[in-house]
Amino acid sequence: MQSPKKHTNRLADETSPYLLQHAHNPVDWYPWSEEAFEKARSEDKPVLLSIGYSACHWCHVMERESFEDERIARIMNEHYVNIKVDMEERPDVDKIYMNFVQMTTGSGGWPMTVFLTPDQRPFFGGTYFPPQPRFNLPSFEQILVSVADAYSNNREEVLRSANEILGEIRRVSIAQGDSTGFGEDLLALAFNSFARSFDNRNGGFGGAPKFPAPMSLEFLLRYYKRTDDELAAQMVTETCRKMAHGGIFDQLGGGFHRYTVDANWLTPHFEKMLYDNAQLTRLYLHAFQLTGDAFYERIARETLDYVLREMTDKSGGFYSAQDADSEGVEGKFFVWTPEEVDQVLGEGPGKAFRAFYDVTEEGNFEGKSILRVTKALAETADELKIGEKELAETLDDGRKKLFEHREKRIKPFRDEKVLTAWNGLMLAAFAEAAFVLKDEKYLSAAKKNADFLLAEMFDSEDLLRTWKDGKAKLKAYIEDYANLADGLIELYQAGGEEKYLEAAKSLAEEMIAKYWDEDGGGFYFTASDHEELVVRTKDFNDNATPSGNSAAADVLLRLSKIYGDERFDRYARTVLRLVAPQVRRYPGAFGRAIAAMEFALGKVREIVIVGEGDAEIEDVLASEYLPLKVVVRSKGPSDSLPLLSGRDTKDGRTTVYVCENSTCRLPVNDADGLRSELGI
Repeated sequence: MQSPKKHTNRLADETSPYLLQHAHNPVDWYPWSEEAFEKARSEDKPVLLSIGYSACHWCHVMERESFEDERIARIMNEHYVNIKVDMEERPDVDKIYMNFVQMTTGSGGWPMTVFLTPDQRPFFGGTYFPPQPRFNLPSFEQILVSVADAYSNNREEVLRSANEILGEIRRVSIAQGDSTGFGEDLLALAFNSFARSFDNRNGGFGGAPKFPAPMSLEFLLRYYKRTDDELAAQMVTETCRKMAHGGIFDQLGGGFHRYTVDANWLTPHFEKMLYDNAQLTRLYLHAFQLTGDAFYERIARETLDYVLREMTDKSGGFYSAQDADSEGVEGKFFVWTPEEVDQVLGEGPGKAFRAFYDVTEEGNFEGKSILRVTKALAETADELKIGEKELAETLDDGRKKLFEHREKRIKPFRDEKVLTAWNGLMLAAFAEAAFVLKDEKYLSAAKKNADFLLAEMFDSEDLLRTWKDGKAKLKAYIEDYANLADGLIELYQAGGEEKYLEAAKSLAEEMIAKYWDEDGGGFYFTASDHEELVVRTKDFNDNATPSGNSAAADVLLRLSKIYGDERFDRYARTVLRLVAPQVRRYPGAFGRAIAAMEFALGKVREIVIVGEGDAEIEDVLASEYLPLKVVVRSKGPSDSLPLLSGRDTKDGRTTVYVCENSTCRLPVNDADGLRSELGI
């Protein structure tokens, strides 16, 4: 029988897996709430705000070292009101205080520790603090004592500093466009910036640590499509191949880890995030369309199959993340020794598998081996003096057997909350995969997810942010609206069910009504009726996920083409003009925005398909990378959309109208005719 927990705090009533991980700390934690700030005001105490997420390795470390320590907890409880926040549930809170930490320390990350006045103004903060002084950092205890002393004995200076910093935070959340706007010259500048930072040896950009940067790579694909600059395509295909061969990709189970600590994609931070796998799936689908190389198709399929197997709730929602740690050790679930491989596969097949996947006695990660591909199949076959076909079959069999063996290990913790924005990203990936790969399994998953989100993630008229164990809560943010609308548009284009398109349009109207800044332009991160925080921010940077503004601009540009609504186009272009000055300074932080600029500046095809469907016509659209398009479908004559008005089948067969700026050319009803109209 399990012994009862010694401590239980208010977090035990939360649904967030991250908050629940701290529910039995001796710290008297509060969730973010008015109750906590009222306590701070009534007791004249500062607030200690701790922000992290469930798959964060160093968050777990700080919990073990400090938050489970009775002595540290006593100091925290005596001098502070302590608030714990899941940054994935409350990105609105996280963004405000991350801005503060980055401004005052020069860097940011999680776990994040920020000290606030009772009216939410930050005055001191940082990220991870160790239990004893090390890494040139003071101990967490030293920080706790010195901040409490400053708040008690030097209050005037603390408040003056808090006011100054708050003014700076408000200033950086303001974006101002300039007279230059955005044009092809800005996109050329962005391309040249990526070309300069491209790692010719390993793919990707810059050195260690190395992140996948799917949005920047998507921009490069669109840039190549417009300019025919081979370097743009080469940067994408080389990066995709190197990543898929590296340790960042799970060679047995599929799916990508968060990033690698080195420059050559070997040693990942082993957590797997839904948003990475959603965006990378679409990137590999596009690389497959561009090249016709089945390698990229395989990686996309293995990633989607991983999500279906490991990250999908029976309701249809997609889970948020898998942890980096298992049994308290980072990466333990994923690494191998030669003895383990041979024990499962046998000596002969084991030798071949080890040779191809770099499993050695010395290992490549703390004495064990992360599976990766370092040489071509033919080269390994030649070294082993066996045929390529025999080696390929041995490796395929080995992957299956080692995967089955790995399934018996203790798996990393899985964060089973469902986040609307991240589900929108994955919905788009499944929908596009269903279209490109013509796979009903993926279309079924996309529909089930969309139906779940539309049924469960609304409270009256409000979209909600998070769902777990049958309960949805927290008002949504701009990124939730934009990413869900994006996924619904992709699902409509894949399957033709107009209810999904109508839902996307409704979300777009809500975005404009609740989030648009009528004075300065752009979308606020929170709605007009959201809880009041110290700053109402706007987010333009495309970091690990697209900013709400970038995603919204992309969505509105497409809806403007589908509905012929210039209003949507104006809002989108205003956002892109606002972000343009920042793109000039650092294009790498605005991958989704500059990809949207390519759409805004390019010749967009409006492809109208009328009829029951034609496999050869669908094959043409599925096999070609056509980023500057929208697809409108109807089984027969319809006036439900302007593009459908007056469009009918020709000779009783499925017919396609290729249009530009709502002006359509002559209809075609065969694959060759469509290729001719598309110029491919």
